[in-house]
Amino acid sequence: MKIFNNIPRNVWVLGFVSLFTDISSKMIESVLPLFLVSILGVNLLTVGLIEGIAESTASVLKVFSGALSDYFGQRKKLAVAGYGLSTLVKPLFALATSSGWVLMARFGDRVGKGIRVAPRDALVADATDKAHLGAAYGLRQSLDTIGAFTGPLAAFVLMSIGGQNFRLVFWLALIPGILAVALLALGVKEPKNIVVPRMQNHPLHWNTLRSLGKNYWGLVAVAFLFNLGNSSDAFLLLKARETGVSASLVPLTIFVMNLTYSLSAYPVGLLSDRIRRLGLLVGGFSLYALIYLGFAFSYTPWQVWGLFALYGLYQGMSKGILLALVADRVPSNLRGTAFGFINLAIGAALLPASLLAGILWESIGSEATFIAGSIFAILATALLPHITLRQEEY
Repeated sequence: MKIFNNIPRNVWVLGFVSLFTDISSKMIESVLPLFLVSILGVNLLTVGLIEGIAESTASVLKVFSGALSDYFGQRKKLAVAGYGLSTLVKPLFALATSSGWVLMARFGDRVGKGIRVAPRDALVADATDKAHLGAAYGLRQSLDTIGAFTGPLAAFVLMSIGGQNFRLVFWLALIPGILAVALLALGVKEPKNIVVPRMQNHPLHWNTLRSLGKNYWGLVAVAFLFNLGNSSDAFLLLKARETGVSASLVPLTIFVMNLTYSLSAYPVGLLSDRIRRLGLLVGGFSLYALIYLGFAFSYTPWQVWGLFALYGLYQGMSKGILLALVADRVPSNLRGTAFGFINLAIGAALLPASLLAGILWESIGSEATFIAGSIFAILATALLPHITLRQEEY
């Protein structure tokens, strides 16, 4: 199809790597909160603590891996190491007998993600011309998300035929993870046409970071504020269970969410190459605020199913757009560092966000958790248009 003509081979391969990785990860994540609560007997605060520590600690590595990929001009090796580590620790979920084991497994998995994300996102930009960045990131996100809804669907089937056997799901999740690492190692080539200017300072030097510009750092600040209200998706799954969705159907809520995400990410990315990306991001943030208010006041399963579908649309309108906004506004030799810092801001917000969500849920109720998330989204949305995002030419 002509609409895909401008998408480079590397982007396609990276998209399928993400697809297989997300099948593996989402098979686990879609049932992990229920495994923690019903099998290991942990409370909701512990669920939030595990998710927050894993995501926030690993996010620090995104800065260093991104900076290293800029400094050495070797992004693929770091990406392979990150995907490989995430696959290597997956058997720990199946062997877990306490929350400590789960924390160790989640931490290792997220460390792997921390190593791979910034170099991978920079590889997409390195392979794509600026006129098609939105489409490239949208396609990668769409393929990623096909895996993200296939994983919960696989978990649902396995849970249904396996008699709620969580550990079987965890063991079988290892297979697509191995396929992803093999595809990345064999199928992605480091771009040869990228000339990396020699730096006077290393990527994390103060003067180098200042050269990213006020517009970039303003976007980082808004992303941090928004994600202070964007707690772990584990709370969405627990809300589904609270409203009466059966345990075997809970993984399908993630399926619905990722189905709408995958269907919307590429068209929205394509659209963002033709109109202002900032307006689309404002729309995505606004939709999130309304969705979280909906979760706060939903009490029946049909309401929750609809909100999960809309949540996927929000992701399609924001995640790839945010990456494209960064990619086309920073120097090519600092892309890894730029992606690293914005991912750090997002990840650093997840620990306080998840802890706050757990505390509010335990002390007041689920309504308070989602109202707080909506308030943070409204504040970030109000600030976003005030950031002057001028496109720089490098």
